[in-house]
This record gives sequence, C-alpha cells and structure tokens, in this order.
Amino acid sequence: MCGIFCSLRTSCKQENISADEDAFRVVSGKLKRANAARGPDAGHATSISFPVCNAAACGSESAISRGHILELYASELRLRGNVPIVQPHMGGGDVLCWNGEVFEGLEIAPFENDGQKVFERFQRATEPLSISKIIGNIEGPYAFVFYQGSSKRLYFARDPLGRRSLLIHKPTLTNPIFLLASVSAGSNDAYDFEELSTDGIFVLDLNTLGEPGNFVTDFHSNLVCIPRESGEHTPFGVVRKVDQSLPPDNLPSIQDLDDISLPTPLLEAMEQLISRLDRSVMLRVRDIPQAPGDGGNAKVAVLFSGGIDSTMLAFFAHRHISPDEPIDLLNVAFENPRKLQVQLDGNIGALPKNKRKQHLKTMGVGSSGNDDKELSSYIVPDRVTGLQEVEELRRLCPGRVWNFVEIDIPYEDSQAARSAVEATMYPSRTVMDLSLALALYFASRGIGRVRDASTSEYKKYTSPAKVLLSGLGSDELLGGYGRHRSVFTTRGWQGVIGELQLELDRIPTRNLGRDDRIISSHGKETRHPFLSLSVVSFLAGLPVHLKLDPRLEVGIGDKLLLRLAARKVGLVEASLRKKRAMQFGSHSARMEGGEVDRRGDLTVKSHSA
Repeated sequence: MCGIFCSLRTSCKQENISADEDAFRVVSGKLKRANAARGPDAGHATSISFPVCNAAACGSESAISRGHILELYASELRLRGNVPIVQPHMGGGDVLCWNGEVFEGLEIAPFENDGQKVFERFQRATEPLSISKIIGNIEGPYAFVFYQGSSKRLYFARDPLGRRSLLIHKPTLTNPIFLLASVSAGSNDAYDFEELSTDGIFVLDLNTLGEPGNFVTDFHSNLVCIPRESGEHTPFGVVRKVDQSLPPDNLPSIQDLDDISLPTPLLEAMEQLISRLDRSVMLRVRDIPQAPGDGGNAKVAVLFSGGIDSTMLAFFAHRHISPDEPIDLLNVAFENPRKLQVQLDGNIGALPKNKRKQHLKTMGVGSSGNDDKELSSYIVPDRVTGLQEVEELRRLCPGRVWNFVEIDIPYEDSQAARSAVEATMYPSRTVMDLSLALALYFASRGIGRVRDASTSEYKKYTSPAKVLLSGLGSDELLGGYGRHRSVFTTRGWQGVIGELQLELDRIPTRNLGRDDRIISSHGKETRHPFLSLSVVSFLAGLPVHLKLDPRLEVGIGDKLLLRLAARKVGLVEASLRKKRAMQFGSHSARMEGGEVDRRGDLTVKSHSA
C-alpha cells in the first residue's frame, strides 16, 4: 500500500519566484505529508520537465525556462515481498506510483513485490489499450499513476470497485494545476478534489500541452477515458451484472436455518460460497511480511462487531494463519452523551434492565460504583455481540489466541479528533460520513485494552497488525439491508433484483474511498474479502432466491445464503445476528442530538484548514 501524490503545472521561472509558486509549494508540502502517513516505510519524489519554448520566447532575458512540470511522489507500506521497495518505481524513463495489491491474475511469488511486477508489465505496453488489458487481468484493490516516457503519456485509474482512494483536481482558471492524491489535506481553496471515477483508465497525452497560457483548455481537450477491457483474457476488467432470472412462482420457503430438506441448488450455492470466501480470505492473509522485532505478534486484525460478516472473516482467517500467531479483533465503543440519560434510567447501551447485571458480569465489573459507571458507557450493542462472538470463536477454534481489543473512546477524545478525521475523509463531508469515519478512525488505530488470559485482568494493548479485514460488501451482494425487504413488499422479486444491481453500481461511489483514506492514515491497509471480484462475480451470477428470501423473518431471510454458510461451518450464534449499522452499533452517531445529528445527509461544517 502507498500514498500517491501527482502534480502537473505550468512553469515560467523568473529570477524572483512568484507568489503562485510559493503557494503551490505550501499546498504540495501539505499533500505530501498527508500521503506520507499512508506509507511510513519509505517515500520518494521525482520531477520531469517539459519545455515548450526557449527562454527568449518567454519575453524576458531573465527567464530560465517555460513549459510544464510533472511531479510524482509515493510513500510505501511494505506488505508484499522480502526486499524493501522505495516508490515510485522507475526505469527507462517510466515512472509508476502503485497503491494496490494483486491477489489474482498476475503470477507473483511470495518473495516478489506486486508493484514491481505491474511496473514491468506496464513498461512493455505499446499503446493505451495494452494498459487496459493488463489491468483487466488483475484482481485486487488498486489506484495508480503511470508515466510512460517513450510516449509522454500519463495514465491513472482505480480498480472497478474503487477499493483504493484516488482524488482528482482538474485545472481551472482560478487554480490552473492538475492534482492527483490518495488523500487530501482537508478543504483548501487551492484545490477542489473529487473521487476519481472508476469508469475506465484515464490518459493524458503530455505532447498535446502547448503554451502555459493554454494549459487549462489543452488539459480538458486532451484528457480521455479508455473503456475497461472485458472478456476471456481480461476476467477482472469489469464488474459482472446481477443475474436477472426470476424465481419460480411456486418457490418453497425453508422452515429455518437447520432445515434438512434444503433444495439442492441452495446447498450447492452454500458450499460454493464457503469455498470462494475461504479462498478470498486466504489470499488476503498469507505471505504478510513480519516487521523486524515483531515476531509472535498479530499481523492481521478484523474490524469486529460480532456480526455475521466479521465473524465469518475471523473464522476463515483462523484457517490460514499460523496457529501460534494471534488474531486481533478490533471492537470500538463510544461514550455518547445522548445515551447517558438512558443509562441513568437503568438501561445499558439500550439493553433491557434485566440484562444489566448479566452484561456487567461479562465485562468483569464488580459492585464498585465507579467501575460500573465507567464501563457501562461502553457496553454498546457491538461490544455485547463482540463479547459473545469471541467466545463462540474460542469454542470453535481452540488453541488460537484471539485478542479481543476493547477500544473505548471518551466523548472528549472523539471531539478532539474531529478536525483530523474531517480533513482525512474529505471530500466526503456528510454527518453520516463523519459518524462512520470516526468509528473506523479509532478502530483502525487499534489502541485499547485486552484481558490477560492467565489473570483475567485488563492490560493496555495497541494492535500491531497492518492488515485489517473488513466485511463491507456482504449486505450489498447478499441482500442484507432493510430496503431489500421493503422493495420486495412493493415490487416483488423483480424489484429486489433491480435494487441489488443498484447496490453493485453504487459501491464505487459510496464508502470505499472514504474508508481507505481513514484507515490508511494510521499506516494500515484494509482488505475486503467479500469484494474480491471473483466473489462478486459468483454472487452476482446467482439467481436472487439463492441469496436472500425476504418472505422470511429478519435474521433469517436477509443474507440467507451467508447465514446457511455460517451454520454449516459451526457459527451457530453468528448465523442469527441481525444487521446493525456500524455507527449505531458503536454509538459513534447522534452524540449531541438535534436536527443536524438526525439528518445523516446534511453537510458537516469543516473543522479543517
């Protein structure tokens, strides 16, 4: 993983540096620092000049040069290969900034660096379509910027699902610079960033840029988007469409998750899901290099709510990680002032009164009033289910050290972090964006406490894992949202199929870029096993009635196929967990009340500079 920063600007240097140049250096410095945090292991920059006229033509004898300057910067978080790599990759006049992982497609040995292998392929490309074909044979999250010296073309793109962030600022008359960056430095008058579209591979022919005074016009006239290749030789070029076939009119309903008379197609789909999801997790947890002096520590963590998605990922990770290596389960809980009155009335985290004693006992709280008051603030719904599910994992996977990391965030701490979180999530800026980003920011930071296995006493703990598994994508692919049930009520199975296609189409433009920016700010990388294009293709190709059955009650019919799979591997309790949004399960949302807190689509007032 890495942070990418690329700039293209005009240059007409005089003896005195212009104010615009000074301003650019300030902004450039901020953006480099923001992107350096994503790759703490190494970082480097290189510049390429493109003169378009001689000094005399510039109208002044003191002019040194006139033209355009391309700068490429990349930071590196080493998660692949045995040899330290410093980005950008450079050679033969070509430069590649690569922020990604290759899990399928290209043959890459455990000791090799995938960015270097991609660079070698790119260097052999003879035309723009060649780049598209290479990318169409790569499964994994990526964003890249590639300068080809022989053709003077600049290529940049994200993977079809947008699993890695890449922001773009196109030059305007007010701000006549071109910028690409993995993360911004927050809202700034010097740029107007937006998420780069995942529609194709963008190409800018630098040969076509003329006089600096025409830069804005030339840029917009010559930026083109090459469509993604799809076909037998480019299996990962595009995202498969959702199967449109309707279930038979007399489709029977299963009685429960233990129904022994499941239809053969449903049983076969369940076995296939187990196999494909297991492989997807395996590809994402194997061959992670151990940091020097980090032997025996966790290399993988799971963003863990105790729901079915994160529990399934933890279970499959257990299958493929060395038995003597711990797995960290990151569980975040926020002190939420709006919940205080509820707790004072006798409920803990919106739990019934008769469960108060039970869950305080689970948390190890005695009769001390101070302990009760302190810990009850953090017995949020995700903490309760997390504690329950880690016990199921321990029963099912004996011998594994499961570090259940309780990450408790006081209200003051969450508010103190708002400026940094808002700057990092930009250009995402709604109230819902903020509540989700806060949860991910503190969870991925991994600072909390765990129980000592021998004494049952708490001890401070900071997760050293650089790879975090996320269950995002499960609800979109398998019908886990309440809206899927609602559309079935109004429009039947055809409506559900249409809604699932909308979910798939929206994935690149919704959460993934924001989540990547937030998690990577800690020098960590998130991986999404459900969003492997192999898993996506399999699930999209299944008939709708093999994935969900909205005729059944909540907790069974939603994500029915995944629930059956969980039951099959022994995760009985997890198979019955109901969907709960992260911001509500962790209490990161609606901390203050009022109209602004209730309206998740409203824009937050930026605290960043």
